[in-house]
Amino acid sequence: MMIDQVGQARQQPPQKWNRYGRLSTSIVVVPYTICAELGIGYGSCQRILTEQLNMHRIAAKFVPRVLTHDQKDSRVAICQELKETVINDPTLRLNVISGDESIVCAYDPETNLRNGRVLGLQNPKKHVCKKSKLKTMLICFFEQEGIVHREFCQPGMTVNADFYCNVLRRLYENAQRKRPQKWVNQNHITHHDNAPAHRSFKFPQFLAKNNMTVIPHPPYSPDLAHCDFFLLPKLKLRMTGRRFDIIEEIQEETQWVLDIIPKRDFQGCFQAWQKRWDRCIRAKGEYCEGDGGI
Repeated sequence: MMIDQVGQARQQPPQKWNRYGRLSTSIVVVPYTICAELGIGYGSCQRILTEQLNMHRIAAKFVPRVLTHDQKDSRVAICQELKETVINDPTLRLNVISGDESIVCAYDPETNLRNGRVLGLQNPKKHVCKKSKLKTMLICFFEQEGIVHREFCQPGMTVNADFYCNVLRRLYENAQRKRPQKWVNQNHITHHDNAPAHRSFKFPQFLAKNNMTVIPHPPYSPDLAHCDFFLLPKLKLRMTGRRFDIIEEIQEETQWVLDIIPKRDFQGCFQAWQKRWDRCIRAKGEYCEGDGGI
C-alpha cells in the first residue's frame, strides 16, 4: 500500500499507486498534474517519484534518473549538430521560434510550497491539491524578440496531431504579421519537445507540405527546451498563491504575465540555450544539476 511505501499519513486506494507504478521511468511528468489526478499531497507525490520511481527534477519536469546510453548519445549528437550549425550560420538563434503546451491551474500548491522554502520558512504549509475542473491549457510560442503566438485550448480539447498542425498554421500567420522580415526569406525555424502530438506520422507530412523546418530535440530533455527551463517556470512563479474563480481570470492573468516579460529575458533564454549544449556535451549526455533555471 502507498502508506507503507512512502510513509503517508493517509491511505490511498492501491489501484492509484499501480496506475503510476506502471509508468516506471519511461515518461516525463509534472508533479502538480499527478497531485490533481490522484488527490494526494505534493510531498507524497515527490517521495513516490524520487524514492519509488527513481526519478528526479530537471527544469520544470521530472525525468528518468538514469538515461540509457542511446538517450545520452542522442542528446550529445543533437547538441553537437546545433553547435556546428551555429558556427556555419551565427544567425540561427535569431530565427528560432520555440513553443510548448502547459496546463495552468486556478491554484498551484507546488509553486506555493517551493516559494515557502525559498522565503526561508522552516515548515512551509503542505497543501493537498485535489482534482479541479478549473484549469486551462496554454499553447505559447516565442523567440528572441518576445511572444509570437499564444492561445488557449477550449475546455475538454485534446492536443492531438490534427489540432497541433492547426496551431502551427495560426502560429505562422502571426509570425508573418509580426515578423515579416523572417517570413519573406523563410528563415523561421520551429523548436518544440517530443510530445506525442509533435511526433505523429502526420506531422512530417504537414511540415513538408507547408515548407516548415523544425529543429530536432532529444527525448527526455526539458533542460534543453526553452519553455521548460525558462518560460513555464517564470509563468508559474508569477501565479504563486493566486486563486481564480473562472477560467477567463486564469487566462487574463496568464496573458498579463507573458506580456510583462522583458525582451532581455527572452534574449538571455536563447543565449542560455546555447550554453546548455556545451554543458550537455561536456557531461556526455547526462543531466546537469542546477538546470532548473537559466
